[in-house]
Amino acid sequence: MGDSRRDPRAWWERGRALTAAKPLFLDVGIALLVQGAVTMPFVVPRAAGAPPATWGAYGLTTLTVLPLVWRRRAPVAVLFAVLATTGLYGLALDGPGQPLPYTGLVVVYTVAALSPARKRAVTGLVLLAAVPVGVWLNTRSARELTFSVFVFAAAYVFGRLTDARQRANRVEAERAAARERARIAREMHDILSHAVSLMIVQAEAGPVAVRAAPERAEAAFDAISATGRDAMAQLRHMLGVLRDGDDDTAGAPREPQPGLAALPGLLDRVRGSGLAVVYRTTGDAGPVADEVGVTVFRVVQEALTNVVKHADARTATVRLRHENDQLEVLVSDDGRGAHAVPRRGGHGLVGIRERAAAHGGSAAAGPGADGRGFEVRVRIPLSAAAEVGA
Repeated sequence: MGDSRRDPRAWWERGRALTAAKPLFLDVGIALLVQGAVTMPFVVPRAAGAPPATWGAYGLTTLTVLPLVWRRRAPVAVLFAVLATTGLYGLALDGPGQPLPYTGLVVVYTVAALSPARKRAVTGLVLLAAVPVGVWLNTRSARELTFSVFVFAAAYVFGRLTDARQRANRVEAERAAARERARIAREMHDILSHAVSLMIVQAEAGPVAVRAAPERAEAAFDAISATGRDAMAQLRHMLGVLRDGDDDTAGAPREPQPGLAALPGLLDRVRGSGLAVVYRTTGDAGPVADEVGVTVFRVVQEALTNVVKHADARTATVRLRHENDQLEVLVSDDGRGAHAVPRRGGHGLVGIRERAAAHGGSAAAGPGADGRGFEVRVRIPLSAAAEVGA
């Protein structure tokens, strides 16, 4: 790899970051660039009989450029200042002319990009009067008038296009933030719902087990502790990602989110609640993307949480089937069936569908194959999931 200090792209990105943080630097840079452009007629050799390039003319030209430093703060006021100094130059001095109205174009672009419709209308009316007057003071030719109208109209159009692009970027950023908030809310729901459900079941069984089977009570309390620690670890991971830029957490370790390898531990914690869980895998288990592994883990976690909370089941079965470049996840139980689904207030099944759809898959939930119990079935096409993840 080359030295980043000599990489033009690195310098470009560094400059963009600096000007985004401090726009005044960009405005000063634009003013200096325009100053360099308007200086050229004063330094190039001049034809015999051409107006002289005096220091007074150059100073007034610089005074025309100087207001551009404040173009963002008061674009319409800067426009009037530029028009006043330009008119003074044309009336009071007979100095070198400019091939383009650089300062006027920059101000018109700024007004079009940053100002509301009322100020843009005022700018348009001012230009309708100022452009013909400027042409009359200079050459009084239809050619210059046509050219001036064209370049000012182009500057205005470019400014409106910039405003449209910035609006689109802001809308997309807001949508991305909303999607991220929804994803975090879904993760938090799955983590807390699963952990709290298992802890409640274990806590309710604890007093009975203390009297009847102390060893079972000890196992229940151990399961409560393990479930709580696991939930805290996952929450710390999520909060660490959210505060990744903070000084306090920048150096903290980042553990990956749970995936397929974490399923056995999840099933063991659920078994600790008294629910018998059968785990089966079929098909050729090829490589699975991390994003798909997280989705499978959360789907199984949420489905088993619903079984523990609502199904009153004795046995649950988790099946993972790899077939035809597709991963199918099936979680079924022998409980109360459709009556176990909460009528309102539940977000688990909705979250499962959203997770499957994010990978181009599908999710379905309903009574078991023989009409008994309840099952959740999720299909994820692995090729499409890889493309979505990329």
